Amino acid sequence: MPATLIPSDELLVAPAPDGRIGPAGKPRPELREELRRIPNVRNVVNVVVLYAVTIGIFVATARLDMVIVWIAAFLVMGPIHARFAILMHEAAHRLLFSNRRANDFVGKWFIAFPAFIPIDLYRRGHMAHHREEFGPNEPDIPLYRGYPIERDSMLRKLRRDALGITGWKLTKGLFRGVVAENEKVRAQARGIVAVQLVMLGLFTLAGHPWMYFILWFLPHLTVWRVINRLRGIAEHGGMKQSADRRETTHSVRQHLPARLTIVPYYTGWHLAHHVDSGIPMRNLPKLHEELVRSGYVQPGLEYRSYPALWKALASG
Repeated sequence: MPATLIPSDELLVAPAPDGRIGPAGKPRPELREELRRIPNVRNVVNVVVLYAVTIGIFVATARLDMVIVWIAAFLVMGPIHARFAILMHEAAHRLLFSNRRANDFVGKWFIAFPAFIPIDLYRRGHMAHHREEFGPNEPDIPLYRGYPIERDSMLRKLRRDALGITGWKLTKGLFRGVVAENEKVRAQARGIVAVQLVMLGLFTLAGHPWMYFILWFLPHLTVWRVINRLRGIAEHGGMKQSADRRETTHSVRQHLPARLTIVPYYTGWHLAHHVDSGIPMRNLPKLHEELVRSGYVQPGLEYRSYPALWKALASG
């Protein structure tokens, strides 16, 4: 069984020396300055629209009150949680808003805590992830180590995710943090619980307390966990520790269905994100185009779709 899905040496071509991409794939200063501009207005719109759509789903489900609508809303809330998680990720990189205070306040109280994410703890671990993928301080290694795996093993993992086993295990740890000795852990956990209680209170005032559990908490434990695993293994599964980001991070061609479900807000251009993690998500497609133009990303390096990559990851 192959140990990795690392690209062959002939695909690891150095970029053209006279182009806008440096030897390690990083954009040269003039391009980097252009790509690092944070789209504040666009991100305000992203946050407002996300809230409007989420509340709209709740309202429509309550008014229509049909079984098929409840099922559809339950499934759609998985991609909604994905959107909260990606905007939180942007805030963790301090790329959501150029004003740091606004970035941290909105990122924590309106994005991360509603989505059960301790953003300050996440930021610390995630920066370690970017410093050295697959390194000794890698926080996400349990999610994508050991690939490719047997198809049956992949299905077992996804089944545990879909049944809420994985999500409940992680959420129990979050709740235990409320009484943790570590002050930072305790503060984050208590903040999340406080926000969840406010949300439950709002659902109760609206006359639909059970909607909080059915359309928010349970999708977080189930549908979102499936999405999170599928996205995570598509980013780094089967790769290895290396200074060359093409050996740590997959490149996948982006299509509309995936962008609507598992990789919203341009986050699917993940190799570009790891080449330069200081570039806002909206500019990742532009950086990817430059990486392709420079020869850093060869055609054979990219998977044609996420299903094609998942198939390779379950080919053990």
